[in-house]
Amino acid sequence: MHRVIAEPSNVRGADDVLTPDALDLVAELHERFDGRRLALLDRRLDRQERFDAGDLPDFRADTAHIRDAEWTVGAVPRDLQDRRVEITGPTNAKMVINALNSGARVFMADFEDATSPMWDELVQGQVNLRNYWHGRLDFTDPASGKHYAVGDDPAVLLVRPRGLHLPEDHVTIDGQPVAGAFFDFAIYVWHIARRALTAGSGPYFYIPKLESMEEAALWSDIFALTENRLRLERGTIKATVLIETLPAAFEMDEILYALKENIVGLNCGRWDYIFSYIKRLGRTPDRLTPDRSAMTMDKAFLAAYSLRLIATCHRRGAHAMGGMAAFIPVKGDEAANQAALDKVRADKQREVRNGHDGTWVAHPALVPVALEAFAAMDGPNQLDVIPDAVPGQADMLQMHDGPRTEDGAREDIRVAVQYLAAWIGGRGAVPLYNLMEDAATAEISRAQLWQWLHFGATLDDGRTFDRALFDRLFEEEVGALAEVDDIDEAAELFRDMVVDPDFVEFLTLPAYERLG
Repeated sequence: MHRVIAEPSNVRGADDVLTPDALDLVAELHERFDGRRLALLDRRLDRQERFDAGDLPDFRADTAHIRDAEWTVGAVPRDLQDRRVEITGPTNAKMVINALNSGARVFMADFEDATSPMWDELVQGQVNLRNYWHGRLDFTDPASGKHYAVGDDPAVLLVRPRGLHLPEDHVTIDGQPVAGAFFDFAIYVWHIARRALTAGSGPYFYIPKLESMEEAALWSDIFALTENRLRLERGTIKATVLIETLPAAFEMDEILYALKENIVGLNCGRWDYIFSYIKRLGRTPDRLTPDRSAMTMDKAFLAAYSLRLIATCHRRGAHAMGGMAAFIPVKGDEAANQAALDKVRADKQREVRNGHDGTWVAHPALVPVALEAFAAMDGPNQLDVIPDAVPGQADMLQMHDGPRTEDGAREDIRVAVQYLAAWIGGRGAVPLYNLMEDAATAEISRAQLWQWLHFGATLDDGRTFDRALFDRLFEEEVGALAEVDDIDEAAELFRDMVVDPDFVEFLTLPAYERLG
């Protein structure tokens, strides 16, 4: 075993989570799997070269036998049978408590897109989740004096570690940083697995950003090793995989198969999926997107992938989770608030009609709206529902129609720059313009502007989106944000990524280098 070093943390309770035994598991995952992880990330870039050369995503010929065979995933635990409404959010104590008490069936504590990976924030999140399973999670707001405590019927807790691409520089093995995914997963599972099982639940996870069955197989091996280390039966760890990349949507059967001992469902990660579509296919002028707001789940490639996910999951006995409702309450404007709630209600009613078993919301106020929509289910889920028509390749690649406007470009700039400023300052989930923005929505904005600029997209008014127009809109929008903390650093980073001839894989990679 090589030497593992974790930087000190000022968080109270840090020593309870950064224990030698837990860090040993991090080290073992690094030693066994990091070379494989890096090779799989390189494989993504190899595939991108083929897309750039004109190849299109399609169903793999070498895995047709998996798609054609009849098989199902392992048993779904009792407390994950009914997942009709899930709420997501960061891991700070107040947010965790409010989410657990929200009335949602499941809470996903998020170390990924809703968290800025500052070291003390990550450690504090692990302390908070450990405290929950030890029955001592509470919080008193220092400003108001209000006390928060977990209620008698909390949501089932799932945890989302970071994607395979992001390092954790504060934990090193022989001087090399470990993967953020390995750290987040190992520290949490080491401390809570037995307690969660004793409480009638278990070590449950959401796995993000996968692009292939080989990446799913990596996680399967991680789970198997961990179960062995913790002396758990094979398949005790349960995972739901977010289908939020375009390549993964063509390997849903294979991902379920690779993880069949541990997997319980797939989720439509709609925002990252839009980003992935642009990233993987939008580097050519024939795939120009309309405004971000025009790409909705009821049309084109988004509607197709939702229906295919339902059909795939239900054939294999896995849950098919719907996408995020990012709206948040509109304070001081009841008409606007009601309009937002009506949009959420229509979205959730579409999901339940299509056959989804549950859905996501970003704010506790949306839980009753989503629960009302999913009350239309006859039971705890809809595993017996198979869509009549299963979309094929052409459907899953169909681009949305819609306007391409100056207002859309301005919104992209405002949202992404403010989000990056918040992320650099330590906040990963940011309410902006009545939506809860996270890294995925910022990625859409950044990727869309890169695409429009580099291919000279024509706006609806006939103008070309060229460098002069982008620079003018950028200066005007950023100038109006002068009072926002860290705005200059965020604006510089954002601009560099938009004008760079090469597309940066993830905005969080260069942004991570700027964290304090």
